[in-house]
This record gives sequence, C-alpha cells and structure tokens, in this order.
Amino acid sequence: MGKQYKALTEDDVSFIHAQKLFYLASSSGKEVNLSPKGYDTIRVLDKHRLLYLDYPGSGNRTYRDTMGNGEFTLVFNAFEGAAKILRIFCKSEVIEKENVDFESYFSHFDVNTAHIRNLFLFDIYAVESSCGMTVPYMEYVKERKSLKKWVKNMAEEGRLTQYIKEHETPPDLKEL
Repeated sequence: MGKQYKALTEDDVSFIHAQKLFYLASSSGKEVNLSPKGYDTIRVLDKHRLLYLDYPGSGNRTYRDTMGNGEFTLVFNAFEGAAKILRIFCKSEVIEKENVDFESYFSHFDVNTAHIRNLFLFDIYAVESSCGMTVPYMEYVKERKSLKKWVKNMAEEGRLTQYIKEHETPPDLKEL
C-alpha cells in the first residue's frame, strides 16, 4: 500500500495545500519531539523544499534540532475524503531575520514579520505515502486565535522581541 520516492509529486502538493493540520517531528540526539502545527505556516517552494513559518511559543525544539543537525519528518494526513498519510523526511536550515535571504522567503507569507520567531527551510530527501485507513474522519471547525492574539499583544506591549530572544535557544542546545 505504501511507497517511498525522492520528491513531492503534484498530487502531494495539492494534498498538503488542503490540510489544516500537520505534525512536525524532530530529533538531534535528544528526545524525539512531535508537535502539531496549524495556521497557514507551510509553503511548498518546489518538489524538494518546504518553508515553515514558526510562531513564538513555549519551546523552540525545531530550532534546537536544526542547529543540532537533526532529522525531521513532517506528517500530513487526511481527516476527510480519501484516506492518506504523507510523510516527508528532511533536513532543516533556520532562516533567521538577520539572514540576507529572509525577506525573499518571508514574502511567501502574509504575516507581520514582528510576530514570528524564525523561518525553517526543509530540504526533502524522501517522501512516503501510505493508506491512512485507521485515521478517523474529523471535521475542521475553525482555527484557534489565541496564539496569534498573544503574539500581537506581546508585540504591542514591546515585550515580544525580548521573549523571543530569551526563548530562542533552548538551554539544552548547549549540550549538543
């Protein structure tokens, strides 16, 4: 039922665009991190690269594992329509705001630059598609606004930049 290949297909790209949720798993020698991701934060740049927009939050394991030369898997699965799971295996590069290419990458999103933490460029080395027949049907109701609201309030109060700076590098990154 499942198959593995080297790059995204047009069907894969369409499938990614239709999903409201994906999972980001990573590890760099520490515990494996798995985080659900929502909002409009993922872009397909081409069949070998994805771009992820990272909002500030409680942790920054994506950054830690990128800097630790870690491995990443992005998982998209269908909650409606035909059953499908799409796994994307990749390496990551952080695109920080000081990076000369930041603005060209950031132009793919319609968000205030001050409200994000980083961008991540994922270089795909394998794609795997499988049936996903055990995934239940679920209905999308709406996105949660709480994180965007928190980020906006922190920015308006002049506290977001300091928060990001304090939480930019997890303490355990120094051990990598």
